[in-house]
Amino acid sequence: MLRLRTERGLTQRQLAEPAYTAAYVSTLEAGRVRPSDAALRHLAERLGTSPDELATGRSPRAATELRMGLTDARRTLATGAARDAADAFATLLDRARHLALPAEQATALLGLGDCALESGELATARQRFEEAERLLADEPLPRRVPAIRGRATAHLLAGELRYSCYLLESALDELNAAGLHDPDALLLLYTAAIAPYMDMGAHARAAQAAELALALAPRVADPVLVAGMHRGVARTLIAEGRTAEADASLAKAQELYQQLHIHTELAHCHWMRGYVHAQDGDLPRAEEELRTARSMLASKRAALFTVQVEVELADVLRRRGKTDEARELLRPLLATPDPTRAESAAAGQDGAAAGPASEAAGGLTAERGAVHAGGAHRLLGLIAEERGDLEAAEEHYCAALSLLERSGAAGDLADLCRLLGDLLRRTGRVEAALDAYRTGLGHRAAPGTTTLGPAPADPPTPH
Repeated sequence: MLRLRTERGLTQRQLAEPAYTAAYVSTLEAGRVRPSDAALRHLAERLGTSPDELATGRSPRAATELRMGLTDARRTLATGAARDAADAFATLLDRARHLALPAEQATALLGLGDCALESGELATARQRFEEAERLLADEPLPRRVPAIRGRATAHLLAGELRYSCYLLESALDELNAAGLHDPDALLLLYTAAIAPYMDMGAHARAAQAAELALALAPRVADPVLVAGMHRGVARTLIAEGRTAEADASLAKAQELYQQLHIHTELAHCHWMRGYVHAQDGDLPRAEEELRTARSMLASKRAALFTVQVEVELADVLRRRGKTDEARELLRPLLATPDPTRAESAAAGQDGAAAGPASEAAGGLTAERGAVHAGGAHRLLGLIAEERGDLEAAEEHYCAALSLLERSGAAGDLADLCRLLGDLLRRTGRVEAALDAYRTGLGHRAAPGTTTLGPAPADPPTPH
């Protein structure tokens, strides 16, 4: 008030009259009392501003411009320019803090978390999502769901499948128990739960989540959420052998992402369609789709997603008889990252052995893409076994076993134990082979056990 009065050349008396006194204005400017609502309206009118700006120091225009900036930054991220988006979100976060706008701060933090997921900085992503959740602690649960989903995704990508399920199931149970039938929040959570369920071998739970998501979709207006749902549902259809339906579901997602110009998610659709074709035995088309996905992700510096695609591409290459190319693609993925080459990460546009993006941006580890790291070791073990190098094959199988046991990926673990058991049996170590088979059977017998035990309750029926 003091600043605005001085800028306008008014005395305290001129500002106060006729309803108030100069002494009253003096006590307000000194911060000794707070104005009543009536006084605030009078003073704001005399100063040519709004009561809200006079009370908070924020102009309505500044808040509007901040929200527009957040929308633009989200659009930048959608095009796959994660670094540019991160810079924009960081600047907007500082402005939101300066203006004391907690909702906008949370939005900026969610954006920074998504940028960190794109670049594979999982610890940073978790930190950003946790900060956003703390800011929204007093808000209704549906407002906090995007931050919870972000945290769960970061833990999933780190190979912490059980904790990812725990976060999602806890939120679902809380929403459903409270009767908070928020279709957007529920769809986001059920869709996010499909991936960890599938990786843990909990196919029945994944199918249930997909069924509930499909039922919610007609009541959701956000096309991004609907597209993500179609992508998630495709995974359950693939597991059930319904590849044609899975491809149709992915085609719907792809169409929506193309309309919305969301390039990274579009790359994920190519990735998933490659997986569908691989499962269906159409390896040439699988290779084509996976190379497209790899090129798109590498060009956008989506480092972790790029290396995950490279593992699946290597599997297709091996199955097509391109063993040397597959091995050359896989080996750098498990190497120690070389930070001095980070800027050249996106150079690996196409061609399986032409300098993969992952080599520069950081490979797969137990804390970063553990399931795909296990998959890479499994493939290298198969290739070594085909070359007759049984010692190297066993080393890779054991490395994969260690990674997958930590993550709890039941189906992959069972398959790996079978491979290891077969190798041990062929080399005359029958007791060790039996132990490996028993371990695999144990994982197969009770797949998909999650932290909470029973599956989340179905959502309440809306009135």
